[in-house]
Parts: sequence; C-alpha cells; structure tokens
Amino acid sequence: MTDEQQQAITHLRELVQMERAEERKLHLDIIQAMPLTRRVEKGYSWYPLQVIQSGYGIGGRPTVTVQREGEESHQFRAGTSVNLFSTQPMVKSPQRAGVIKYVKKNRMKIILGGEDLPDWLQNGGVGVDLMFDERTYVEMDRALQRLESAKGRLKELRDVLMGIRPAEYRPVAPEEVTHLTELNPSQQRAVAHILGADHLALVHGPPGTGKTTTLVAAVGELLQTENQILFCTPSNSAADLVALRLTNRGHKVVRIGNISRVEEEVMRLTLDQQIAEHPDTQQVKKLRREAADIRKKAKRARGRDKGLLFRDAGQLSGWAKQLEDRLLDYLIDSAEVIVCTLVGAAASMLDKREFRTCIIDEAAQALEPATWIPILKANRVVLAGDPYQLPPTVKSRKAEKGGLSVTLMEKCLAREITQDDERQYALLEVQYRMNERIMGYSNAHFYGGQLRAAEMVAQRSLPGVPLAESVVFIDTAGTGFEEKLHPRFQSRYNDGELNVMVEHLLDLRGLTPPEEPLPSIAVITPYREQVRVAEDLFDAEERLAGMELAVNTVDGFQGRERDVVYISLVRSNEKGEIGFLADYRRMNVALTRAKKYLIVIGDSATVGQDPFFAGFLEYVEKQGLYQTAWEYMR
Repeated sequence: MTDEQQQAITHLRELVQMERAEERKLHLDIIQAMPLTRRVEKGYSWYPLQVIQSGYGIGGRPTVTVQREGEESHQFRAGTSVNLFSTQPMVKSPQRAGVIKYVKKNRMKIILGGEDLPDWLQNGGVGVDLMFDERTYVEMDRALQRLESAKGRLKELRDVLMGIRPAEYRPVAPEEVTHLTELNPSQQRAVAHILGADHLALVHGPPGTGKTTTLVAAVGELLQTENQILFCTPSNSAADLVALRLTNRGHKVVRIGNISRVEEEVMRLTLDQQIAEHPDTQQVKKLRREAADIRKKAKRARGRDKGLLFRDAGQLSGWAKQLEDRLLDYLIDSAEVIVCTLVGAAASMLDKREFRTCIIDEAAQALEPATWIPILKANRVVLAGDPYQLPPTVKSRKAEKGGLSVTLMEKCLAREITQDDERQYALLEVQYRMNERIMGYSNAHFYGGQLRAAEMVAQRSLPGVPLAESVVFIDTAGTGFEEKLHPRFQSRYNDGELNVMVEHLLDLRGLTPPEEPLPSIAVITPYREQVRVAEDLFDAEERLAGMELAVNTVDGFQGRERDVVYISLVRSNEKGEIGFLADYRRMNVALTRAKKYLIVIGDSATVGQDPFFAGFLEYVEKQGLYQTAWEYMR
C-alpha cells in the first residue's frame, strides 16, 4: 500500500471517530438528559406500551412486539438501537438493549440481546428508549482496517477504487444487450458497461432516468454467468424496494437485515420469514424452548444441580444453533440475489461468503467507510447513483469539513470525468418523470444539458395548464412575508408563503373538472418547522377539504414524485441570507419531484442574490410563468 493510500485510510478512520463522538454526545448530553415525559413528547421514547407478542427469532434471539396508543411522529426506524425498559419498582435488571426489526404505525418489533426474554414483560410499565448505535461505527472502522491489509483481488479492487491503478474493461458489443427491449439505448449501454467491467462500473442516474430499472435488468444478465449477486443500498427502505423489484422480475431474493416496510410482499422475502416457513424450524424452536425452560430451573437450583442444568441447556442451545446454521446456509445458497443495507452486509451469516459482483444503489448517498463494508466481499463493484442529489447525512461539522460527506462514487466519477480518454462511466440520458419545462433548469445547471425528456412525458401538463406555464414562480418580494424562527426548535417558517399557497391550491382545484379526480399533490420545503406549520394550516383550512396533500421536507421526499409539487423556500430577510438553500443538491431534488406542474414560492429579493436562484428566476421568466404574490392576496 502506498503512503498516499495509508494516509487516506487513516484520515477516513479519524473522520469516522469524529462522527461517532458527535453522535454519542448528542445522545448522552441531549436525549438521555431529558425526563421520560419529554423524551416521549420529542419522539425519542415510546411509553407506556402493551406487549402483544414475544418469542425467539434467528439465532435464538428473543423478540418482542410492542404497541402504543396514538401515532405521533417519532425518531424510531428499522435497524435503530433501542433500550426496552420497565418502570415497575423492585424489578431486577429492568433494561434490555435491542435493535428494531420494523416499525409500522403504532407497532414495533424488537430483537433483544441476551438468551432469554425479560421476566417483567407482562407486568406493565414497559417503554422503549432510542439509544446510541455503536455498531455502524464499529463496522465502518473494521472495514477500513481490513482495507489496510488487503491482499490479492481485494487489493486490486482497493487500488482501482482509490485511483492507484486504472479499472479494466472488456468491450461488450451492442447486440449483447439489444434484447433488453424494455430499456432505452442509454440504459442498454449502462448494462453493457456493467457486464464489461472487470473491477468497477459507474452508473450515473439523474432523477427519473430509471436507474433502479437498469440495475435490475443488469442483475438478470449477470446471473447468466454468476450464481449469486450481493445488492446493497444505504437505507432499509431502499433495500425493501429493490427486493420487491427483483422479485417482480422473477429472481429468487433473500432480504437480510431489518426491514422498514412490513407489507406481506416484503416480509415473505426476509430471511426470518423463509426460516419460519421451513419445516426444520419447528425442531429448532422446540430445542430452544426446552433450553429456556431448563435455564429457568437452573436459576432456581443450588449446588451441583445448578451446573448440570446449565450444561444441559447449553447442549440443547448448541444443537438448535447447528440445525439453524445448516438451514441458514441452505436458504442463502439457494438465493440468486442477497439484498441488504451496507452495514447489513457485515451480518455474521455472510462472514465467509464472497461474491463475483456487488451492486450498490444510491451510492452517492452513502458514507465512504460504509460503502467499503460490502465491497470487501466482492471481486468487482457497481456504484450507481447521482452525486447531484442529496449527500449522506453527517452530524459532525468537523468531519464534514474533513471530507466525510464526499462519497466514494463522487471520487471515482471525478477521476473518470477529468480523464482525457473515452468516458468510463455510464450516464442515463432519458428521464421519464418530468415534462421538458420542469426538467429544463436542473438539466442545464447540473447535467450540462445532456438529458432529454422521454416522448411520453416531454409535452405533458395538467389539463387547463399550458406547457409554457407548467413551471411557476410566485414572488413574495415586497409583501412583508418575512421568515420567522421557532425559538425552541431553531427551525424557520413562513406562514405568508403558505397563505399564498392555499389560494393557488383553490385555483388548481377549480381547473379540475368535477367528474375528474384531483392530481396528486405534494408540498415540500427545506425546513421542518414549515412542514409542521403547513400541516396545521391545511388541516384547519375548510376550503381545502377533500384535497390530499403530501407534506414533507425535501430530504423526506427524495425518491418520490407527484403530478403537482409546491416548493416553499421560506427564506425572506433584509440581509439576503438563504442558509442551507445554498445546498444546491437539495434544491435539485426539490425541483425534480413534479411530473406535470411545479410551483415555487419565494422572495426574489432574498434568494435572487444567489447565482443559482438568480438563474432559476431568469429561467422561469423565459420558459415558465413568473407571478407576484399580490395576485393571490384576496
């Protein structure tokens, strides 16, 4: 390994520790310092809970399913570390660490540590606290350590991904992929690029260009010569979606790890469910129940009997584990595609497995150290994503300044783009979501005008809305609609913009014939407090009754789309400060969610001082409809 590589890996390890320390501090100093009632109010705890089911899952790990009253917003997600606790007095060991298997509305399933279920589960006073998750950081650091001592094929792959040696490709003739008639030519070229890559394939998929569709088609081609493929994503929700898409394509999939959706069609793909449905599982469960019963007796016994009982329980648990390990190997061996998150690739059942190809979707949203976790198990890697959409979340500003938010895909793309020889990455060039006017500014600013709208969507707009007016900017300059800062949450909102939006929504409803269903509508904004204010306003506004509005932050709406999208920019101040509106990648996401009609509301006097927004305002004047908020102040 060169000195340059050693320095890069050491630096990455330091950045991981910075991020780890920042998250630990956030959890211990802020969350754990709150009283229980406050944690519940802020969504960091669920309490009180009803235990509705308990038992044992893979590896004999105890599982508990709990339920709460109400469905208020919360911070719990699949894969999150939690602490199950009891507030009952005189309870011995009233806490047990665990990991969330899934969350669905007011119900949560938790996989607990230890061998047995807590004996206080049915006594009432049960709650769940959000905990600091060390595992992600442990696995990232472990992957970087392994990189330092890489040998053989892994060393080759490391050197290619770090720019020490060039990636190798074999030409794939166009006729080898033309049978994929469901793909357009640029998608077919991307599949050919993947098939011809010896070390690394890069697939750049801008919004709406069918990136996942292309990757799923590539899986089918790869399986002609490979027995099994590892397919990873940064998030559980993305992994669930990919697992469904692959299954619908006819591939045999095993979804490993925590799931964020619990619909039956996702659940049946999980390793847990496939084990549960296998006949041998009944014997495993029987052995585990017997072992648990003997351990309970052992805890009450004394003298020599205590040791003998624990020995017998250990033997039964050992037999159960052997039987289950064989079953796990069988199910994993029989799968064509293993789907998991990046950190999920560190699961013990994949420890000794090696894959010819690892595909990483949404790679431009993944921290580089996490990306290396599945790469360690592969001979070649496919990185797919879009570096002009949202970057990975980094909590430590010091780590972010040090480069932790720069992804491995960005680094690899930057090297390819700056090379003088033929481009060694695939760009998906046709988008199927937006009409050409909605697509135009994003295409010019981020993608050098290389994209084109598919024929089926290029001229599409809402009934009653001319194509030339399908992009609207409503200017609030001079209205006095200044931004406000919530004193407690330190998040900004602008109720004046929302009042303008209500009037525009009413006009929109008037465009829709009574016999026709309303178009799908989303309201998105960069600021969480604006989401909260918008939801309250829309619920209270009787004139909007019957209109279904999806309200979310830009970050929360990535990967989604609607016929009509309203964007509330919020910022309006005399200093011209725009805060994190200056993260243009976030604005790229916002501007590319609408299919037929995009309405942006903001203060040109504030945002127009920024070159990106100045360019957008100029674009709307030429290619859309520029209005003032005065037209809606009735």
